Amino acid sequence: MTALKPMAKSSSDWTRNELAAYNIKVDYQDAATFFEIDRDNLPQPDINPDILTTSDPNDVADDDVSELLRTMEFAMSPAPAEESAVDDFTVLLLRALGYTKKRRVPRTRKVNPFVVCSEDRHAETDVCIIDENGILLLVMQEDKCHIDSSYDPEPQLIAEAIAAFAANNQTRQQILCQRPLDSKIEVTAALVTAVAGGVYPEASTTVYAHIPNVPRPDRRWREGMEPFDSRAVIISCYEAFKKFVN
Repeated sequence: MTALKPMAKSSSDWTRNELAAYNIKVDYQDAATFFEIDRDNLPQPDINPDILTTSDPNDVADDDVSELLRTMEFAMSPAPAEESAVDDFTVLLLRALGYTKKRRVPRTRKVNPFVVCSEDRHAETDVCIIDENGILLLVMQEDKCHIDSSYDPEPQLIAEAIAAFAANNQTRQQILCQRPLDSKIEVTAALVTAVAGGVYPEASTTVYAHIPNVPRPDRRWREGMEPFDSRAVIISCYEAFKKFVN
């Protein structure tokens, strides 16, 4: 039994203490294990090839590709740091990769209520995908640790997944999450009940996560998706992750 006492917090205030208090563990996996593919065999993205090989938005004829590349420039702008620009780029990238087909739509800033320690709280997703029945299939949280070294998005993302499960009103569901790493969270009714009551669950919950293996890990935040080699790896990870949503 953990000695940590959980507190009634909205998702934006969750920390590693909440993960420990609710018996949640994170297991980082390599690409083959996480995406369930052959080792080092990420799929080729099903996307307009100009997105992978063009730097200047003015160099492409397709308006949608030009808009995506221009929005990526805004998202990578060092100052001012605008979270909305990252969200805008994420929505366009999801569309370009086919995440939002089949009667699915992207949403930004969607607020989901959930109960924490017997009190009403909320979880606001940066970006999410919802189907025609209002079921949340994917939640996404921007990682701002390159701006604030104390920022930790992982607990917030997990709280958003728990709130998404509660909103979906399912008995058991795998909630898919993304930031610069991909995550799969097997949320159960027992976990939601434990969070709602502020009690330590006997069964642990494992979050499976993967960090894309970009060519220059030490320059990940500075380079982002601007270099073509890093862009190819990250977008390939998005392509591999898509099957869990579909």
